[in-house]
Amino acid sequence: MKRTAPAIALLLGWALALLALGWYVQKDLVVGTDLRLFLPSPTTPEQRLLLDEIGEGPASRVLVMAIDGAAAETLADSSRAFASALSESKSFRLVTNGEMSLDAVPDELLGYRFLLSPTLDSQALDSKFLHDQLQTRARDLASPAGAMLESFLPRDPTLELLKVLQNWQPMQEPHRLYDVWFDADGKRALLIAETVAPAFDPDRQRAAIDELQQTFRSVDTSGQLHLTVSGPGSFSVLMEKRTRGEAQALGTAATVGMIILLLIAYRSIGSVILSSLPLASAGVAGLLAVSLLFDAVHGITLAFGFTLIGVAQDYPLHLLSHERPGSSPLQSARSLWPTLATGVASTCIAYATFLFSGVVGLAQLACFTVASLAAAGLSTRFLLPRLIDPSGRDLGDSEFLGRLWRRIASLPRPRWAGVVLVILCVAITALVPGPMWENDLSKLTPVPHDLLMRDQELRAQLGTPDLRYMLVIEAPNDEAALTRLQSLDPQLERLKQRGAISGYDHAARYVPTADRQIARQKKLPDAATLQQSLDRALADTPFRSDVFEPFIRDVEQARKLPPLSVHALRQSPLGSGLDMLLTEHENKVTALVTFAGVNDTAALQQFASSAGPGVLLLDLKSASESLVEQQRTRLLWSLGAAALLLIGVIAISLRDRRRVLRVLAPMALTTLILIATLHGAGVPMTLFHLIALILAAGLGLDYALFFEHAAEDPHEQRRTLHAVLVCSCSTLMVFALLAASNLPVLRAIGLTVSLGVISNFLLALLLTRETGTGTPALPVAAGTPAPGSNLAEPVDTKRLSAQVPTSERHDQRPSLAATSTDQEQPPISSLVPHQGSMCLLERVIDWNDDSIRIETDTHRSPSNPLRSDQQLRAVHLCEYGAQAMAVHGALKSRSRGETAAPGMLVSLRSVSFHCDRIDDLKESLRVEATCLQAGAGSLQYSFRISHAGALLAEGRAAVVLER
Repeated sequence: MKRTAPAIALLLGWALALLALGWYVQKDLVVGTDLRLFLPSPTTPEQRLLLDEIGEGPASRVLVMAIDGAAAETLADSSRAFASALSESKSFRLVTNGEMSLDAVPDELLGYRFLLSPTLDSQALDSKFLHDQLQTRARDLASPAGAMLESFLPRDPTLELLKVLQNWQPMQEPHRLYDVWFDADGKRALLIAETVAPAFDPDRQRAAIDELQQTFRSVDTSGQLHLTVSGPGSFSVLMEKRTRGEAQALGTAATVGMIILLLIAYRSIGSVILSSLPLASAGVAGLLAVSLLFDAVHGITLAFGFTLIGVAQDYPLHLLSHERPGSSPLQSARSLWPTLATGVASTCIAYATFLFSGVVGLAQLACFTVASLAAAGLSTRFLLPRLIDPSGRDLGDSEFLGRLWRRIASLPRPRWAGVVLVILCVAITALVPGPMWENDLSKLTPVPHDLLMRDQELRAQLGTPDLRYMLVIEAPNDEAALTRLQSLDPQLERLKQRGAISGYDHAARYVPTADRQIARQKKLPDAATLQQSLDRALADTPFRSDVFEPFIRDVEQARKLPPLSVHALRQSPLGSGLDMLLTEHENKVTALVTFAGVNDTAALQQFASSAGPGVLLLDLKSASESLVEQQRTRLLWSLGAAALLLIGVIAISLRDRRRVLRVLAPMALTTLILIATLHGAGVPMTLFHLIALILAAGLGLDYALFFEHAAEDPHEQRRTLHAVLVCSCSTLMVFALLAASNLPVLRAIGLTVSLGVISNFLLALLLTRETGTGTPALPVAAGTPAPGSNLAEPVDTKRLSAQVPTSERHDQRPSLAATSTDQEQPPISSLVPHQGSMCLLERVIDWNDDSIRIETDTHRSPSNPLRSDQQLRAVHLCEYGAQAMAVHGALKSRSRGETAAPGMLVSLRSVSFHCDRIDDLKESLRVEATCLQAGAGSLQYSFRISHAGALLAEGRAAVVLER
């Protein structure tokens, strides 16, 4: 890392800018938790209802609880104390244990018991009915229940309020012991609580559950009882806690591992610091983008986003690994930029398609990732090089990397192996039984299976409704909905009697229609008539004549009450059940009929089809599956468009069909391998697998681009191998840690990407190298730059004495002999066909069978024949490189006493210049040429020209030999 004043100023400025932007972003950033952001917009009533229920529906607010650890009577007492302690809590709308307390009904609703009870539908309040009721109450007072009835009997001798409360009990009444709910074995006391907060508001849910635990500890004075809490809100809090804990543990492990890896790879703490700057810039840029474009960003978006921008960590690593003497970090960045920019653009295109997926969460993810990767790429290109110390070691000189590359290069690469691999993957995907995609929303949850099973068992014990099937009725207002529900009762009762369903529930059970309430109200006698009937009924009973005056007053009050409305009942503590059964949206009312114990789906469907217009039977499982399928279809179309754009970007960048195929092949094959592996292992793919596949594809493209960039230069091969090894090891380490996670979603993503990293690395190594003796580059027409070069002006083809000895055409093994500067060198003019001022090279420094180094000062000569307008342009450095190749071939030929073979320069590739002119350079030019591949009829060289340690030009050249 540079320690110059400008570099330190830039480092401090960069760090301060990140801190300032980070503070600005976190100040206004709102992190949401509503999972509906990761589902597409609903298009059917079923889907709309499903999303409402997932987000803020009453069913999602319900917590089921169980108390165990003591005798049944002790558990019942604890249940009552627990429910009583929570009755005034502002965190809960309802806490019930099944105990029917007449005192729980507010005074303002007591008068309505005569309008809500079904008694008056078939029975008048005459003397005979009252006499029978009073005789029964006399027997009740002598029973153990007498203490509960005694205080309320003067107001309600016919127990109308008790009938109303019993009618409001669950469809399938749970087992009771000591007047509270228990499980079937009598070992656990059961309760239900409905929170005020929606399920996916983890902060408020956490506060509610903390209150539950604190209240329970105050009730459990013995310390021997155990409270179990289950439900969506509990799962939300639990998974947030687990995720936070795992994120901290995995993040710490990944950070420590990354630091150790970078210290081993670069042997410098400065490199660790420098590599973190583009990644930090990526994170801040991503947060800034989503905070500006969206009101709130989902926590999953941030979690996945920070995982995905791990790709950005590769960008500074490539730059650090490509440091070399004689080339400044800015020149290295400029040389790498075309390849790096192609990788950045391609990955951004892949994630940008999420903007058109129709899913808000994925659109947020796209904005976050694209902004992050762009920031990381640009900061690596324009800022990071100014902080790198140019005196770092050249990894291109590493003998270990050289040996490793040669071993890799010697691996067999039969063409048939790729074909067999494709056929095998397609066969596995097509022939192995099992679903390709996971459509069941319940299978996408990160909640462990054992917790889901426990929740299901507790709900079965409590007799909660089966929410898979329900009837939906739309009406203009509450009264119309209640009327329609009431008309369905006879048919629903017949279904119940036939055993098609065990029970049903709807809003009209709680609030009868206004017409029915008025009809009951009209049957209430006036005070005088009721008093006469009551006087006759008191005969032969132990009750005094004045005891029931409160009853007469309540009946008279009920005669004057307006019908009870849905709104009025909702405002009371008893109205919580209506929220799920009757909802209002878009000036319409939706009424639901829920079922318990659906045993005959066909009968239910037949009933719904014959119920008339406005009645729809919903299968929420099918609705959820269609929602997931709709999301996936749109996403796959978006990814298809991204694939076409990506191919276009690669094609424009490489401008060579064979090179494009070599770069895309590892990514395509790895994607196919991963899909076949998942399907063969019986793992249906989810949205999260698709995200992981895209991440793996981006990594494969990055590896292939850099391996292709260095395909023929030994030094570049070693630098690239080092960079990709470090990148792949760091990525593999992070995702291998995720694969060890206890959370199913993180484990699936970690395993998928880990396999993808290994496959992409190996396939990129094997497939991006040219086959055979080195497939020649495409011929360069006169006046046309070579594909992939950065030439500023046309290149002319020309003859030169490649001077390859005859024996080398048949034996490509390097000679053991080597000539150095200690040996007398023949004049260069005797080694090349160029004479006079056109012989641009002056003195050989050293050479061996693989390479040569030459120095010259002809660039400053006014008589240089390549000068124009009193200048010598940098493009002519290609001629210096070509003559160095000729000298190298001539020296090898002479050392063996063989006749040179003339050759034709047919192409220049990957040529880059780092200056505009060379006539004004004061020192000698150093020209280096390295033989990359030698075939029977062709040669391939790389060349480098430098001045005072600074790189001026580099590239590759191909020569065809004449026989």
